[in-house]
Amino acid sequence: MSKTASWKRPEMLLFVMAAAMPLAFGVWQALLNNFAIERASFTGVEIGVLQSLREIPGFLAFAVVFVLFLMREQTLAIVSLLILGIGTAITGYFPSVMGLYVTTVLMSIGFHYFETINQSLQLQWFDKKMAAYNMGRVRAIGSFGALVAFGMGWIFLDVFNYTMETMYVIGGVATMVLALYCWVAFPSFPEEVEQHKKIILRKRYWLYYALQFLSGARRQIFVVFAGFLMVEKFGFDAAAISAMFLINGALNMVLAPKIGKLIGVWGERRSLSVEYIGLVVVFVGYAFVQNPWVAVALYILDHLFFSMAIAMKTYFQKIADPRDMAPTAGVSFTINHIAAVVLPAAYGVLWIISPAAVFITGAGLAFVSLILSRFVPVYPEEGNEVCWRKAAQGAE
Repeated sequence: MSKTASWKRPEMLLFVMAAAMPLAFGVWQALLNNFAIERASFTGVEIGVLQSLREIPGFLAFAVVFVLFLMREQTLAIVSLLILGIGTAITGYFPSVMGLYVTTVLMSIGFHYFETINQSLQLQWFDKKMAAYNMGRVRAIGSFGALVAFGMGWIFLDVFNYTMETMYVIGGVATMVLALYCWVAFPSFPEEVEQHKKIILRKRYWLYYALQFLSGARRQIFVVFAGFLMVEKFGFDAAAISAMFLINGALNMVLAPKIGKLIGVWGERRSLSVEYIGLVVVFVGYAFVQNPWVAVALYILDHLFFSMAIAMKTYFQKIADPRDMAPTAGVSFTINHIAAVVLPAAYGVLWIISPAAVFITGAGLAFVSLILSRFVPVYPEEGNEVCWRKAAQGAE
């Protein structure tokens, strides 16, 4: 095999796409709070509504199985990246409440459908023994892409005085260019196992569904309001937010593969338990934080613990029928986003009354997740999806 051909492997396509996605989404995420407040005069209510709208495409991710009647998973992943790039690139041209709502939904369609298919392809293309490590590599490459996006944001905004509108264009176009490269440079890889093209809900996957639901609710609280707290309470500007994301991305780039290896050694049960214990601490800390540097540390810790969520994916990979990967990826994203559609708007109102209460409920959700994680078997596989005895004992 030639050196050129050796690059044209499924995992290499996943790595390139992992780098492409955050170039647009990282810029959108880093600039959102400042752009919304400074250009569109958002309050906690409007930001909550916007984030609820952003999660609607995620809630509808189950429909991905119907799109697969029209195109292959690989093609849909690339098309989704293009939509993400377009939605991000035009965001700066619509600096109003309604304009941000519309561009956010467009961006979100690309983002959520890419993430759904990306998860399915990882579960199909990565060998089970190396899946956690390779997923850690994907996350590390994604962190590198985010690092580039946040670095551009910090340098171009703070040093070269670029406008936020220009940064949206740069980030969106960069993702579109890489998506087109994936389209042209890589062959169409055959499906080893044909995926079901219908909605799949299986009783034996109930624990995975429950963990996904709680993860979506908990994650939404942090994603929406942690960054908003930085701007509203501590007065971080767009350059400072980008610098914080830069540090976070650098740490994840280095540590995500190591966390993947650690999950391979510890197993899913212990890894998920450690993640949820850490998240309880992070949420409680955010509820009462008064020092901006402590807030930054908590933000970074949250993302490091989030890397351990790889264990939830490998848990499903081990217990699932190989034909269920694509439909269940869509269903799990929908389950993950059930609370996400309602929570941001509702919590936007709660935020006005008590920001601390928002994060305390996040700690409660993390604690419930911890309890459920104890039902994960030490050695999960088909036919051994839940371990009641070990959960009752609370020990391995």
